[in-house]
Amino acid sequence: TQIEEDAISLWNWAVTKHMGSVVNDEQRAKLRFVACRLLCLCEDSDPPEGTIRRQILMSMKTGKGWIDIGKADLADEFLEIAMSSIENLYAKLLKGSDGEADIHVHKTDVEKNLFKVLSYQAESAVAQGDFQKALMCVQRCKDMLVKLPKETCYLSILCYNFGVETYELKRYEQSSFWLSQSYDIGRMDMKYSIGKEMQAKMLRLLATAYFEWDCNLYLDKALKAISLANQENLHPAGFFLKVKILLKSRASDEDIKSAVAEFLHHEMSLDFCLNIAKLLLDHGRESVGFDFLKSVTEQFESSPDLGKITLLHIEFLLQNKRELLAKQKVEEIIIGHYTGKQLFPEALNRLHIILWDRAAKHYQAKNYSEALHWYNYSVSFYTPGQIDQNLAKLQRNMASCYLHLKQVGKAKEAVKEAERCDPSSIFTKFSVYKIAVMEKDTDKAVEAVIEMGKLAEKQSQHADKLRVDENTGTNLLSLAAQIALESEQQVVAIKTLEYLSEHLQDCRQLFAALKCLVRLMLSKFMAENAEKSVAYVLNNTFFAAHKRLAESSTDEKFTGDMKILEAHWFRKVAWNLAVQFRGCPEKMRNFFLLSFKLSQFCPSDKAVLIAQKTCLLMVAAVDLEMGRQEVTPSEQMKLLTQALQHLQVCKEIWKVLKLTGDFAKDPTDTLLLLYEFEARSKLNDPTLLTLMESVWEQPQIEVKTLEIIASLAMESPARYPVLCKKALKSALNCHRKQTVIDAVKFSKCLHSLINLSLPTGLMDLDACVLQEVWDYFEDALSVVSSTDAYPEMEILWLMTRAWNTGIFQYTVGKYKEAEQWCGLGMRFLNHLGSLKKSYE
Repeated sequence: TQIEEDAISLWNWAVTKHMGSVVNDEQRAKLRFVACRLLCLCEDSDPPEGTIRRQILMSMKTGKGWIDIGKADLADEFLEIAMSSIENLYAKLLKGSDGEADIHVHKTDVEKNLFKVLSYQAESAVAQGDFQKALMCVQRCKDMLVKLPKETCYLSILCYNFGVETYELKRYEQSSFWLSQSYDIGRMDMKYSIGKEMQAKMLRLLATAYFEWDCNLYLDKALKAISLANQENLHPAGFFLKVKILLKSRASDEDIKSAVAEFLHHEMSLDFCLNIAKLLLDHGRESVGFDFLKSVTEQFESSPDLGKITLLHIEFLLQNKRELLAKQKVEEIIIGHYTGKQLFPEALNRLHIILWDRAAKHYQAKNYSEALHWYNYSVSFYTPGQIDQNLAKLQRNMASCYLHLKQVGKAKEAVKEAERCDPSSIFTKFSVYKIAVMEKDTDKAVEAVIEMGKLAEKQSQHADKLRVDENTGTNLLSLAAQIALESEQQVVAIKTLEYLSEHLQDCRQLFAALKCLVRLMLSKFMAENAEKSVAYVLNNTFFAAHKRLAESSTDEKFTGDMKILEAHWFRKVAWNLAVQFRGCPEKMRNFFLLSFKLSQFCPSDKAVLIAQKTCLLMVAAVDLEMGRQEVTPSEQMKLLTQALQHLQVCKEIWKVLKLTGDFAKDPTDTLLLLYEFEARSKLNDPTLLTLMESVWEQPQIEVKTLEIIASLAMESPARYPVLCKKALKSALNCHRKQTVIDAVKFSKCLHSLINLSLPTGLMDLDACVLQEVWDYFEDALSVVSSTDAYPEMEILWLMTRAWNTGIFQYTVGKYKEAEQWCGLGMRFLNHLGSLKKSYE
């Protein structure tokens, strides 16, 4: 009993709170669900009548609540409970009745509830797509209408709603069935009918369902339904649908004429009549349509909206290629405009659209004179001196026509008028630009491009009474560049492309602009050799390409493959430019470095790795070369540090590259060694000695490499005499090992070694040093004695150095050493040729 009371309290609470909008429909449905469940749990074997009636009410409303919130599947259980409870109630009432009168009252009472439950079950079945169950439930309800005539209207509307639901789901067969049922039920008892307006509405939807289902197959049914609808209640929608059905069924002009003639006997709005005329003309029924328009014109002769009829007439004359008649109609409107018969603003705007559309079609067909004719019609409606952005657009369109007709003077006048009406429009500046290009006025064209660029950068532009699309500026500038290129005006094209390269967001457009700019600058470079300006623009262009490639693109159209193709194009061109600028080391270095950076966006195949390695070697070589020039110590340090950084990256690439094939004859190892040695030695890098330890261990080091190392070791600001001497000694050993000694190269190496070991002008020398140098002279003498190829001037130099060393010893009282060295010098004397007599 307590649970039952709680269930009823919960139910009542849900009702009152829902009325106060405290709980929503779904929450109320859940509360009813709980309350109804609790009540069912309390049911005993023989409940009293009041309990059964309460259970019927609560079960029905719970089921209906689930249906109303779109959860029909949850409703069925409760509707079955309600049905079972109704049966129990009926049995209980029959059992306790006293006579025939009581039975009749009880039966009527029960049937009302049964009718409701069946209608709810039908709703649930339709919602779940169970047509057969819904049909069965509705049929039972329909049979009960004899005893419950007041429910006729309810059941008719219920079937109408089913027809609407199934129509929206395009289930036309079911929809037509339910709508027919609705109509039939509505006519069963006229006292409780849904009314003529509702019947007509239902019949119009039934005709529409037949029409959309299969107009050819169900044409007669559709026509019958719409005719009945129009008989029940005259409505414009009914007339319109009837004409649609007749047109679809390809009815004769006579049948359609008789159908539309009906309209003229009833008061229909002008807009409705125009829609009928438009429908006829759209379906190619010109004869009927134009006749109907004439009748409408007569009927609405005094209407201020008469212009709408004329406009529609013009549109369909143009559509049917009766342009001459359309022109006559337009000219009539123009005359009326200046004689007090102006069109309403809305109709005038529509006329302008028609005129511009016709002009645009002629323009696209390159019939510019005819396009001007239609634009001039539009101009006729503007007063002199009027300022209007649409007029500015109109003048720009006319200017374009004049330019195509080579009538530059008239084009200028039109653009001037456009500037007066809308001076801040980017489209007007574009028209100025086109004229400047046509007149080959480079300065004015460039000025126009700059102004277009400024306008494009603004967040909001007011052109043609609309906010300019964010791409409008770049699209116009792209077109401007194309026009300049077609007109062979490179300066203008370059300026335009420069702006585009800074502002384009579309990656494909950007790279197209950048490539075009590069080609233009290259042709300019070849033609004028304008290195300074061209190199500046090219540098900026390649940096722009690199920047965009480095950014993570959100442009889905710019795929990874496209990115790679663009990177390849720019890296190859940068390489070629580096080669072209070989006369200017700094520019050459910059383009090689750019080529390397761009190659990093390409797959690391063998060809790309070789290109990267070469670029970095060239960049390092130029850095070192520039460091040898007369630069400040800080600048030199910066250049040497840069070179070292690029060499480190190059070494890593070279390691990977050597794994891909045989590079035995490739000089990269030697170049890397020499470049790194020069950079570290001049930077006084403490790791230099560690680097050289690995060099001395190499068995096949070339003589030339050793000689260069020796030279670099003493090249300012480097000073490493020990390394220099070691390199020269190694080089000398290599010379000695040759089968046939190259006397010239040998003499140069020995010359450098003696110079390093025996500085000029020193009086007091260590005995060990003298002995070492003595051995070098002996080596030289042995080679001189064995070949006639030893350079005579080198022999003379050796003789002179040995003699002078002896003289230095003599001056310090070392007579024995003096005799030895002077004697050594005289041994070289015998190998002199033409100079021998001069020194004997």
